[in-house]
Amino acid sequence: MADKKDMVHTQIYVVCGKTDMRRGIDGLAAVIAEHCETELFNPDTIFLFCGGKKDRYKALCWEKDGFSLLYKRLENGKLKWPKESEEIILLDDQQYRWLLEGLSINQPKAVKEAKIGHLF
Repeated sequence: MADKKDMVHTQIYVVCGKTDMRRGIDGLAAVIAEHCETELFNPDTIFLFCGGKKDRYKALCWEKDGFSLLYKRLENGKLKWPKESEEIILLDDQQYRWLLEGLSINQPKAVKEAKIGHLF
């Protein structure tokens, strides 16, 4: 069993558009290998997939001894999944939280970080 520290994912990618949720580990890994230049066997990386209903998603990650596939079905609400077909986007921490909270990953009215040393 992997240590808890080994389970931290520093890179989170979202696979945009609709994914066939009947796919298992091999089918989802093939999508990544076909459309993404990032290393599939990187234990620091997780890939997120969503189907057409947008009330469930899958997460695929490599854990040094094999793949883990996580599946979640939301009981209330839907995800605002990015629609760009066959595109894979690296999310920052805030975008990841927004996505799993049912918000768009692009929040134009969100307060942006200030420039350090800028007073006026």
